[in-house]
Amino acid sequence: MGFGMPNTNMSTDTKISLVPINDLKRMVSGDQDELLDAIRKTVLSGWWLNGVETRSFCDQFAAYVGVSNCQGVANGTDALEIALRALTMDNERRGGEAITVANAGGYSTIALRLAGLIPAYADIDESSQLASLPSIVSLLRPETAAVVVTHLYGGVVDVVRLRQMMVEAGYGHVPILEDCAQAHGVRLQGRMAGSLGDIATFSFYPTKNLGAFGDGGAIVTSNEALAERCQMLRQYGWASKYQNQIPGGRNSRLDEVQAAILRHLLPGLEAANARRVAILDAYQAAAGKGVQLVRSMNGTVAHLAVALCDEREGLMQHLADRGIQCEVHYPILDCDQEAWRGLLCRIADGDLQVSRSSAKRIVTLPCFPGMTDQELRRVCDALSSWSV
Repeated sequence: MGFGMPNTNMSTDTKISLVPINDLKRMVSGDQDELLDAIRKTVLSGWWLNGVETRSFCDQFAAYVGVSNCQGVANGTDALEIALRALTMDNERRGGEAITVANAGGYSTIALRLAGLIPAYADIDESSQLASLPSIVSLLRPETAAVVVTHLYGGVVDVVRLRQMMVEAGYGHVPILEDCAQAHGVRLQGRMAGSLGDIATFSFYPTKNLGAFGDGGAIVTSNEALAERCQMLRQYGWASKYQNQIPGGRNSRLDEVQAAILRHLLPGLEAANARRVAILDAYQAAAGKGVQLVRSMNGTVAHLAVALCDEREGLMQHLADRGIQCEVHYPILDCDQEAWRGLLCRIADGDLQVSRSSAKRIVTLPCFPGMTDQELRRVCDALSSWSV
């Protein structure tokens, strides 16, 4: 789930310095020498795939999340597709439905369609923009092969409560896949996102809370059978070299250089997340009438700082006039995308009323660990001076 192009509707006054929505160069400003040394050593090793850096990072990341197994893959979308294939290889689940949300940028829809599944779209809660648990449960039926729970914007869905509700509804056997692409390090009741469901996926796209210097992803689980399937699926379906054991395999690997970068950045993730949350806290305190900051009541790592505003275009112009970049994540619901018109899908009762209303009101504000206090004050001042 990456950033799109920056908003170009900003002031032409060259005297106003830009507050960027993100600035990746600042990631390396503090410890550039150590980071470049880690990259240099990896490059000079001559071993750039399936080596010690990837194994070490995967072991460390599994321990951080609180699971027994982590498989590095090429990107977060591959991670989703491979995990879905692993979950639905049994005949009774193949070709069934997967419940997801329509407001998360299309990534789960892409993956589940590649895996041969039909999306069933649940609605969301307005205040958190996360999946509504009652809406998910309302979509469960015998054809349900999996539930994909997206921890959107860094907030965490209450997977524990969802599992209880699914059991009570008679669908406790349906697996839950956590999409943690925007939720590295968020906790629910002391447990890390990624350890709450049957299997979970992460993206290490550069703008993520834990981001590489290119594409990368991971699949994590404590289910040994699922881990074995994912291990084979990510490398051609091999059980051993040149022996294709299962169908649906592909070539998807996290490379050694990206793994080395991620190993270097992982120890700083908690501090980076704390800075993101502090920025979100400041925005929430500064926001005036007509601006509501999106936040999960169960916890957040503030991957994005997203606000709801009935007069979105006016607010975006107000910010642009003050040299503040903003974006919309995400403007089109999956069920309304041209690419999937005419393809089978199912929509929860109510026609995704909250999702549709929110798509017209959401706006993303600058929020990244390298943001300066001066930049933060400028955004806060803009939010507090906004009036409808």
